[in-house]
Amino acid sequence: MSESAPRRPQSRPLSRRARWAVPGGVAVALAAAVGVPALASADGSDLPDVTPEQLLTRVAEAEPLPVQGTVVYTARLGLPELPVSEMTGADPLNLLGGSSTLRLWSDGADRSRVSLLGATSEYSVVRDGAEAWTYSSTDDAVTHLSLNPADQARYDALAGRLEVAPEADLPTPEQAAAQVLARAEQDSDVSVDAPTVVAGRDAYQLVVSPADDGTLVSRVVVAVDAETSAPLRVQVWGQDDGDAPSLEVGFTDVQFTDPGDAVLAFSAPAGATTEEVVVPLPEVDEAALDAARAQHEAGADPTGMLPPGVAVSGSGWSTVVEVAGLDVAGLVGGEPAALGSVPGAERVLGSDAAQDLIGEFVPRDADGQPGRPSLDGAALYDQLTTAVPEGRLLSTTLLTVLVTDDGRVLAGSVPADVLRAAA
Repeated sequence: MSESAPRRPQSRPLSRRARWAVPGGVAVALAAAVGVPALASADGSDLPDVTPEQLLTRVAEAEPLPVQGTVVYTARLGLPELPVSEMTGADPLNLLGGSSTLRLWSDGADRSRVSLLGATSEYSVVRDGAEAWTYSSTDDAVTHLSLNPADQARYDALAGRLEVAPEADLPTPEQAAAQVLARAEQDSDVSVDAPTVVAGRDAYQLVVSPADDGTLVSRVVVAVDAETSAPLRVQVWGQDDGDAPSLEVGFTDVQFTDPGDAVLAFSAPAGATTEEVVVPLPEVDEAALDAARAQHEAGADPTGMLPPGVAVSGSGWSTVVEVAGLDVAGLVGGEPAALGSVPGAERVLGSDAAQDLIGEFVPRDADGQPGRPSLDGAALYDQLTTAVPEGRLLSTTLLTVLVTDDGRVLAGSVPADVLRAAA
């Protein structure tokens, strides 16, 4: 099938498949990768031709399906080697460098399990609605995150209108594709490339290219399963990439079958320690929530919905976000009190329950007293950033972050000189 000419898609609301919270693993994946396994064969197939609009519509209208399979996540972002002595264990930190293998199970609704596999250990996130568990075999420790009964009742009443996801989410092709599809609604040219085979399944390739040349992103290629319209692989290419994308997450094997309760139900391993953490649900103005959702689906300017201290400049793929008043040193050093400097934090950090929640994540020593993090955040920060007249600069092939000396953070998929000029 020949490549379709780039077209601007018509705006359409995304299905439940495409409504998601950006996973923390993707947001912090800032390292160069080595030893990348092949995720797909180069052979195409005799699939019927589709237009970009038809393929976008299929993905947007597809109902979520149960799924289980193996996912490989890889980053090639051009950062220096991380100052970590051992990266062989299963820890979300591993997503900062190299290739990582994950196992994924989902019922297609609100129950899922994702396990990050290491050479001799694993780290798992299990979700059941607003309830979640994390398990680290390295520490033999379970963290159970839940709502109190009153908040659970409010959450149930807002079902379908409020998105709540575990903080320790891990990247999947579905989540990455949803973010791309949201970007495809504006400021992008969309085309269909030659079909391919991913995890043994015929797939179309949807290519989303920024319409402006001021961004570091060259294009994003989403492999879409020809039978189910489920995303099988996402590749994000930078302007300077050669033969390989800067970021890649895709299935190496996949089955669209329900894994069953035996897999999705969480049971703490024998002998594991368990911490119970009650997460406070922010107060929600239902009318404002519905209005914000309507504005989002209509493609309205989100600037008016931003919390104080957050400003947005530019548009589309060249958008720059600026956050003022941050206690950067405290955040880097892992100080819980520094979380209060994050814009919007007052919505959830004002209660006793919220302060107790923060305390749960303060590292403890052998006697249960507050201790120091096992990873020196300040050393990691210094290693990954460089000094510039404005402060400290983090540069990758897809994202640039500038931390100014006066406590502002500017970030965007733009060259460093754009952020420095904006500062």
